[in-house]
Amino acid sequence: MHNDTTLLLVGHGSRNRDGNKEILHFAAQWRERHPDWRIEVCFIEHAEVLLDDGLDRAAKNSRQVVVIPFILNAAGHVKMELPAALEAARLRHPGIDFAVTRHLGMGREIFAVLQGQLDRLMKVLAMPDPQTTGVILLGRGSSDAGANGELAKMVRWVFEANDHELVDLAFTSITWPRLETVVQRQVRLGMTQICVVPVYLFTGVLIERIKGQLERLQSQYPQVAFALGTHFGFDKGIFDLLDSKVGGNELPEGSLLECDGCKYREAAEAEHLHDHSHTATGGCGHAHGHDHGHEHHHDHAPATHCQHAHA
Repeated sequence: MHNDTTLLLVGHGSRNRDGNKEILHFAAQWRERHPDWRIEVCFIEHAEVLLDDGLDRAAKNSRQVVVIPFILNAAGHVKMELPAALEAARLRHPGIDFAVTRHLGMGREIFAVLQGQLDRLMKVLAMPDPQTTGVILLGRGSSDAGANGELAKMVRWVFEANDHELVDLAFTSITWPRLETVVQRQVRLGMTQICVVPVYLFTGVLIERIKGQLERLQSQYPQVAFALGTHFGFDKGIFDLLDSKVGGNELPEGSLLECDGCKYREAAEAEHLHDHSHTATGGCGHAHGHDHGHEHHHDHAPATHCQHAHA
């Protein structure tokens, strides 16, 4: 990588300061792997260094800034606010090339990390019969159907790669089903052990909530053995995934986020941007149909709501 290129990791940001500290710690470890790389960090919300400031810092003494959305699933923030911030940064720094990789996504690398989590949980439970051991992948949840569907893909992959009778999906916020409902269903269907695998990079408010939920479920179902995984942002597979992104495989000339430069996103910005209440109920009209000659594909389904969808 050229020494005049700066990598900018963009985290979501958490009200739990430990989550943001972990991302900073991750960046420090990544720098140790690549001491010649210039790596900066910023956050979309709940942090001191936010998008505009982070982009400006990365632009200093650089000819190119490679923005890496350090986020598992692309929902409102990644699809709306990040492209808008990039457009503004390009105007502020016209001589600098801003390139963007896709978010981490739900691909083979993340699947391998989740499978490793499940393998460890099965060892904690002393390798019970998978036919009576349910698995629950537990995600953050979003009002974006595409983001939720990416998690559902991981559920299917885990099912096909293992012998578990039940592999289900639950969400911590925004959408359903919730963890308690899925546990109830699995117990009713005869599961005597349940592995809960959080699909989270780093700790935060929701990780603490999950621990409390599992304590209550254990007291509610004393006959069931529960095993809870952890956030996995420091897994070697995450470092390797970022290395592959920076390696140039995802940076063709003019590389764009899927909603960067999208006229449907631009039409939605007035309603969507800067609303951090996360409680809006109206859709943004971000229909993404093909009847308008809009050729590139979007993760979210037609007429999906694009309001913020994060707890």
